[in-house]
Amino acid sequence: MKTSQRIISFLMGYFLYCLFEIVSRGYTHWTMGITGGIVLSVLYEVNRRDGMTLLKSCFIGALLITALELAVGIFDNTIMHWQVWDYSDMPLNFLGQICLPFSCLWFILCVPVYYICKLLRRMFRQHGIE
Repeated sequence: MKTSQRIISFLMGYFLYCLFEIVSRGYTHWTMGITGGIVLSVLYEVNRRDGMTLLKSCFIGALLITALELAVGIFDNTIMHWQVWDYSDMPLNFLGQICLPFSCLWFILCVPVYYICKLLRRMFRQHGIE
């Protein structure tokens, strides 16, 4: 994958996730933008593989996002005490940083991400970037 593809997919993930959070809860945190950028960059690479189905992509995406959410949550909320989010009141949560309902939401949100990745790939190909 070219550097330009990484940068574009990262920036797209950064801004789309920030927009999602602002629309859904009214605010975001800069670390969530970085996390969203990393997620879209990795999922773009994952979705480039031959035989990657929508179901596989969503499953991998949900696992990836949940793992990153745990790592970022431990840093943001436990180490830095920024209180970016708290899932302590959610069912099946772990340390208040991840929970099963949000992992299921990440699975669902990976559906449009799968198609965004396909669109990006098509755009890169049309412009000779791939």
